[in-house]
Amino acid sequence: MTALKLLSRTKLYWGLIAIFLIGVLGSPMSSKGNNIFLSYGNLLDVLRQVSTTGLIATGMTAVIITGGIDLSVGSLMAICSVVCAMLLTVPGVTPGVVLGVPTVALVALCLGFVVTRFIFQNLAKSRAGADLVREIRLDGIRGLITPAVVGVVLCCLSLWFLLPQIEPKFGVLGVLLVAPCVGLLFGAVNGFIIVAGRLQPFIVTLAMMVTALGIARLTAGQNNAVLPVYTGSNATADFEILRSLVFGIIPMPGLFFLGAIVIYGAVLRFTPFGRYVYAIGGNEEAARLSGIAAGRVKIATYAVSGLLAGIAAVLYVAQYRQGKPDAGAGLELDAIAAVVIGGTSLMGGRGSLIGTFCGVLIFGLLSNILQLHNINSNLQLVLKGMIIIGTVLVQERNAGDLLAYLRLPGGQSAHKETAAAKRPSQETPSLNLGGNKK
Repeated sequence: MTALKLLSRTKLYWGLIAIFLIGVLGSPMSSKGNNIFLSYGNLLDVLRQVSTTGLIATGMTAVIITGGIDLSVGSLMAICSVVCAMLLTVPGVTPGVVLGVPTVALVALCLGFVVTRFIFQNLAKSRAGADLVREIRLDGIRGLITPAVVGVVLCCLSLWFLLPQIEPKFGVLGVLLVAPCVGLLFGAVNGFIIVAGRLQPFIVTLAMMVTALGIARLTAGQNNAVLPVYTGSNATADFEILRSLVFGIIPMPGLFFLGAIVIYGAVLRFTPFGRYVYAIGGNEEAARLSGIAAGRVKIATYAVSGLLAGIAAVLYVAQYRQGKPDAGAGLELDAIAAVVIGGTSLMGGRGSLIGTFCGVLIFGLLSNILQLHNINSNLQLVLKGMIIIGTVLVQERNAGDLLAYLRLPGGQSAHKETAAAKRPSQETPSLNLGGNKK
């Protein structure tokens, strides 16, 4: 491998290193002569601040790899933040309880049924030596009765856990169960409408963004633009744990973000589900013809995106001590930008969560550098937009085309290389189940 190819494959990491070095070299100094950017507290603040966006970008990555988009995640985070704040601070039957508790019961019922049936199917496939993507018919006991019983049991257990918390107000575990389930349900509805209605993800998630915003405002009430949450006062003191440092080293939101990156990254990298996600983004029709249940996979990716938005909402409430119907306004755009900066193609079929992790950190470090230098907030938006465009041009290898179009030095040779790379191959295309689209 030549040095140029190695540099091209690791350009994302070099970009992260470059942003970090700029922050170090250009950092203002404290009164004691210490580098403010390199201070442990500042770096912890960066990780804490990017965690909410990072969780949403984690779910968005798989959605974009399938060739979709999810514009509703900001509104889903908002409605989940309202539900979380209401459950924490208002006792008795509230709109948050009416929306949240039945949702958990429904999600538990469906998950119990689907997961049990999935296990039985895979056991039958392993015994029969059948292809992993081929359907196997199950008998009535394994295919319907047992999964239904498991779903009902999980539903009853969830209600047994949640119902006693309604009157005294919910605790930490209660809101960590309810809010993500609300997000998961709305995300699954997104996926179901896209698949069953054969509609464009952009339109469906745009409609869900508006709908969820309206539901969030109705849930909060017209007189509640903000639902304050004060731990130890109107909410349980245990909720403060979501603001704490784990072992005094890493903030709790950062731990959630890193855990999501590692777990979902392993799923996309090492499981058949992950291979199906890449295959659908590469060529959905070929994936269907090969036997992949593309519809189910797409619904699952949107459901996970909603689930992570729900977790981000709980962390938002913990950090900012409030739930708001507009809490996630514009957050979906930040998440999409971080995913694209991380090298995931909006055309689908190419991307990785390690790239998204780097993209989130680049975005966070850039914001921190601009804030340390007291750059005007409006100018910060302009600079961020320019950097996003430049980064995507480099990631998509279209910078040479732009230079050639502008007739700038160095653009002609790069334009020829890009044109040669884009020239269609004479070979017959084949389905790539193992990873990125080439």
